[in-house]
Amino acid sequence: MEQEIEVETKSPTSKRIGIVIAIMAGALAFTEMAARNADTDVVRETIEASDTWAFFQAKSIRAAMLRADARALQLETAGRPGADETQVASTIADWQATAAREDSEPSTGEGRKELAAKAQGIEKHRDERNAAKETYEFGSGALELGILLASSAIVTGLLPLAFIGGAFGIVGSALALLGWFAPHFIGG
Repeated sequence: MEQEIEVETKSPTSKRIGIVIAIMAGALAFTEMAARNADTDVVRETIEASDTWAFFQAKSIRAAMLRADARALQLETAGRPGADETQVASTIADWQATAAREDSEPSTGEGRKELAAKAQGIEKHRDERNAAKETYEFGSGALELGILLASSAIVTGLLPLAFIGGAFGIVGSALALLGWFAPHFIGG
């Protein structure tokens, strides 16, 4: 014997709520992806800034050592008979010039001054991405809550839950857009 399967048709309201849920789920997927990308950027840029500051510190140490060695050589050879004053003066001048290049070398961008500016720029961008990540996470949370409430409206038949869920979906989508366009709008 054949059994008849009865297909229950959903009300038009339930279908509309389902469409809203699908839209919120799509927005949630993009928001979660953006949050993961921002989080990856934060980690990468933290490492990059740390490496740049380490290079800056190495340049600082090298410049300080060159200056100290130049001063020590100058003091050791001052008034010493038999010292080749021209050679000593040339060596001291070379060391001081190298120390000056460690401080600023615009041609390569690897002087202390340039490295500090680069590291600060990386940190600023990293902080922007971190703020964006946090805003995306707030948006994701609002979208998840919106999906939950809208789904509950279908199951329970309580239409106000759908409106509240839709409101959370709008807030979550707005937060996702803020993460993209104005990441510091919420919390600095």
